[in-house]
Amino acid sequence: MTKLQHIVPSGIVAGVALWVTWVSFTQQPAEAFLFPRLIASVFAVLALWTFGKAVLGKSRVGAGLSIEMMRNIAPGLIVMVIYVFWAAKGLGFYTASAIAFFILLSVYDPAPNGEARTWIRRAIITIGFVAVMYGLFALVLNVFTPKELLFN
Repeated sequence: MTKLQHIVPSGIVAGVALWVTWVSFTQQPAEAFLFPRLIASVFAVLALWTFGKAVLGKSRVGAGLSIEMMRNIAPGLIVMVIYVFWAAKGLGFYTASAIAFFILLSVYDPAPNGEARTWIRRAIITIGFVAVMYGLFALVLNVFTPKELLFN
């Protein structure tokens, strides 16, 4: 069971990494995908390496993913799937990123949800996150992002 607990998650991650890499190499305009192509390729190599180690039984870290861990991860996976397949394109990169980040922060933050101070802090952290992303992608790296509702 332990070997399977390593093979299944690392196989899923490797599959997603290969898909993202393939998408980055097949989308147009090619210049817009130069940076994502580089990052996706590195992640795909690392994911395949980890998967290979799991298949060969050389994974020595932890006991894999339990059902309880998957229950804890599930909300993040659901938000990620909605973000990747609908929100980023439908709402725009920065808008969807802000919403997804705020939702994930709200789900996983242990602070009490009944206090206004908690929600204000989450909003400030989300605004800071989006500002850093915008500064990194648009100003420092000068890469294209999908058309968005905000920050045109």
